[in-house]
Amino acid sequence: MKKIITGSIIAASLTLGGCATSVPYGAFYTKLDLPVTATSNNGPAMKVGVASCKSILAIVATGDCSIETAKKNGGITEVHHVDWKAENTLGIIGNYQVVVYGN
Repeated sequence: MKKIITGSIIAASLTLGGCATSVPYGAFYTKLDLPVTATSNNGPAMKVGVASCKSILAIVATGDCSIETAKKNGGITEVHHVDWKAENTLGIIGNYQVVVYGN
């Protein structure tokens, strides 16, 4: 019995030991606004472009969340900064956006 418990603890430690993510995720609900990048372009960003993606059950994901698509949607030629937005409920439905600010 001790060998089974010890083996289970070791297996769980090895399996779950590398489960760190670069962004915070909630187990039940996640709603984040995070920075992606900034440029040295000075002045205010006058335009905003958004690109969206959706995930269902982490099995099917659709959309185009590229910076290029967000630039095109906002009519942006000069990028000021880029943000990333995520909303996920129970890992069932996930909505993601890349938001580009610029001129």
